[in-house]
Amino acid sequence: MRTIVFGEVKWKVPTCGHHAHVSVFGALNVLNGDTVLHRAVAANATTFLDFLKILKIRYPDQLIVLVLDNARIHHAKMVRDFLRQEGESFHLIFLPPYSPQLNPIERLWKWLKDAVIANVFHKDQMDIDQAIARFMEYIDQQPEEVLRRLGCAA
Repeated sequence: MRTIVFGEVKWKVPTCGHHAHVSVFGALNVLNGDTVLHRAVAANATTFLDFLKILKIRYPDQLIVLVLDNARIHHAKMVRDFLRQEGESFHLIFLPPYSPQLNPIERLWKWLKDAVIANVFHKDQMDIDQAIARFMEYIDQQPEEVLRRLGCAA
């Protein structure tokens, strides 16, 4: 609990005391609005590799095109080794630095933050995780809205 004083009025504002977060990897099919979101304990090469494996299982006989920034985890040795084995399944497009506006998934992250995080007090990490899970369930049922909101609708 943190006390904030405005003039003579004191307000008690609940705080977690630290910045709890949840890592989420995501992919978006810009043709049909299908999304694959994977919550992880951290964003690192191992959890990114887990996400790639989930995509491979979800789309076993399709070419998976991913638009990525140049984060270290996307270039890690274990990821490169996996992609060498699964080379026919994945095509990675790396964006130039400082250009998130070119990646449609960034608009999904903004929607998630606006709907789940912004101006909402979450008492702990589990509360954040549950709110993200509800968001994920919602967008799974609303592919047309996903495409419309992300500017991918025809």
